[in-house]
Amino acid sequence: MKTLTEADLRAALLAKNVREYRVQAGTFVTPLAKEYLRDHHIELIVCGEGEGAAHGPMTRTHVEARGGRTFVDAQTGEGYRVKPERMTHLRANLLVPKTHPRIVFRGKLDTLQGEILVLQAEAQEKGFQKLVSDLGEVLALVQAVLGAEVTERPLGAWTLFGLDADGVRKTSHRVKEEFGFEHPIPELKMGRLALALNLLRAKSREAEVACEAAFAEQSEREDLLLAMNRLSSGIYILFCRLLAGQYGS
Repeated sequence: MKTLTEADLRAALLAKNVREYRVQAGTFVTPLAKEYLRDHHIELIVCGEGEGAAHGPMTRTHVEARGGRTFVDAQTGEGYRVKPERMTHLRANLLVPKTHPRIVFRGKLDTLQGEILVLQAEAQEKGFQKLVSDLGEVLALVQAVLGAEVTERPLGAWTLFGLDADGVRKTSHRVKEEFGFEHPIPELKMGRLALALNLLRAKSREAEVACEAAFAEQSEREDLLLAMNRLSSGIYILFCRLLAGQYGS
């Protein structure tokens, strides 16, 4: 069963003129997601089989033409009529080099989303539907982090597999008590799916380092730093669950 959460909606960065949001029949819409739609006066449309549902794309912010100041270098204040190819949007019409730490961080999050989706597809092919669902929660958190970073809004409360940030940390440290074995060292015989989860965990660590680099001097983004730290711990929990046979043989 697909789930639509408030985090999904926030991450989608819906344009202000959106008045409806489509989901496939059978999608579970959380109470907070329904409240979010009501607060933003967006009608929820449930589609039947074969009908298209909203994919929640990250929409571009409209930039009003202002001649030589249509685009502005966020670091120097220099104006541009046309966006230079070597630059990209930090927000609205403010541009930064594509090597800017925040842009690098966004790229890491984009890679994480792609890796998660590929892993979900593989888990689904093997019939591990609970793992597909758990990976969906990981994906939702990544999307929420990206949405909060781009819009410069607080991330807000989140959970993974029913665990808050403290619960994720404790569970990932108590492997022997939770799963019945010592902290596992990845090896070939674990199988492709387990090794893919371990690789995903490693890439989430890379994204965390990029987050640290992007906001090293901005203590107000502790919400993103905490979420990125716990993200890899959450993926590690999935890795251990798989090894413990909690998703099937």
